[in-house]
Amino acid sequence: MPLNREDKQAVVAEISAQVAKSQTIVLAEYRGIAVGDLTKLRAVAREKNVYLRVLKNTLARRAVEGTSFAPLAEQMTGPLIYGLSEDAVAAAKVVNDFAKSNDKLVIRAGSYEGQVLDKAAVQALASIPSREELLGLLLGVMQAPVSGFARALAALAAQKEEGASAPEAAAEDAAAEPAAAEPAAAEASEQPAASAE
Repeated sequence: MPLNREDKQAVVAEISAQVAKSQTIVLAEYRGIAVGDLTKLRAVAREKNVYLRVLKNTLARRAVEGTSFAPLAEQMTGPLIYGLSEDAVAAAKVVNDFAKSNDKLVIRAGSYEGQVLDKAAVQALASIPSREELLGLLLGVMQAPVSGFARALAALAAQKEEGASAPEAAAEDAAAEPAAAEPAAAEASEQPAASAE
């Protein structure tokens, strides 16, 4: 069903709002993609905070007018799905990862920091760790000295515990040795007596 003027204006306003807060836009052709696959892609996009939508190219061109994404308008032809993200790599990563497993989704172009990206550049952008991954790595690096220190303290405590239990064990062994020595001495004294007979 064709959109009326108000509907088109509403779509352009919605896309413009997304464009204003996005760092990256990725365009991909979706000819022949199954509805179920498109639904899976949308679910992954939602999970990764990527705005993903099939748009009329004329409306998308209007939405990027006067923005750093305006040079991308030349690439907006054919049946396209648009991925936009505030995270610099999220849109590229979601679309690229999905395209690897579904050849019906073909990356056409993208834009980041005012630069138009070809397919190879979008794939290169997708290979950069996302903000969440980088924060996770940073947290791991920051926790390493603390966890190493904690392991060292635990090892020291275990060593002290073993050290404290070693004298106790030695004392127990020492107490047991005289008791074991007495029967042996008694046996030794009986044997010469028997041989004397």
